[in-house]
Amino acid sequence: MLSGMTDRKILHFIDKDSRMRAELSRAAYGLGHHAEVYASFDELLERPPTDGIIIARDEHAEGGIARDLFRLIQAGIWLPAIAIAEKPDAELVVRAIKAGALDYLELPVAPGTLASTLERVSDEAEEVAATRQRIIEARERVERLSRRESQVLELLVTGLSNKEIARELDISPRTVEIHRANMMLKLGVKHAAEAVRLALEARQSPAATMPDTPAIPLGNGADQGEALDAPAATEELVGAAVIHT
Repeated sequence: MLSGMTDRKILHFIDKDSRMRAELSRAAYGLGHHAEVYASFDELLERPPTDGIIIARDEHAEGGIARDLFRLIQAGIWLPAIAIAEKPDAELVVRAIKAGALDYLELPVAPGTLASTLERVSDEAEEVAATRQRIIEARERVERLSRRESQVLELLVTGLSNKEIARELDISPRTVEIHRANMMLKLGVKHAAEAVRLALEARQSPAATMPDTPAIPLGNGADQGEALDAPAATEELVGAAVIHT
């Protein structure tokens, strides 16, 4: 059974290789988890999951995991994801992490590597899923605003007063007050600070919601402890990292 974990997770494996899907499923069940398998993201989107962790092959020739994660967001699926691939290079890893993947594993994935990865990202996965949900809710509220209400909100975020906003938009302070009142009503907030928080949340990208990214193991065995350190904001990693197998 899975060392250090008592909760049984739902793992959604996406890989067009049926043998790899079977291998990953066996590893998941062997660790005490439940596995769902899909040949493609299209298949997953046909019956969108509401719980669990997505573990998907990074098909970079088809747009890569970044495109697939964006499709999930568009479909309203805010589950954490781990990318997998055979012999990934540093650029692919950085791209996946910046797009919002929690981790990146090299195929074939040994049960020990899968177990340690799931244990490490477990708390992060819940945090990321909750934060991403707040982002989409914030975006939905902000999208309700009219063009002028959006302008008032943007200027409010910069710290301008009603009079300063009026001068910036070349309208009267009274008109600003009306737009501001309508804006706050649509956002469902009572205070300007809440409106600013919603606006800032709506601007975030899914990748920006990730906690500090730990080292990413790219070995295919439990005793292969080498890792590729790939924090989401480090572009220099592309040229500097070395993948150990």
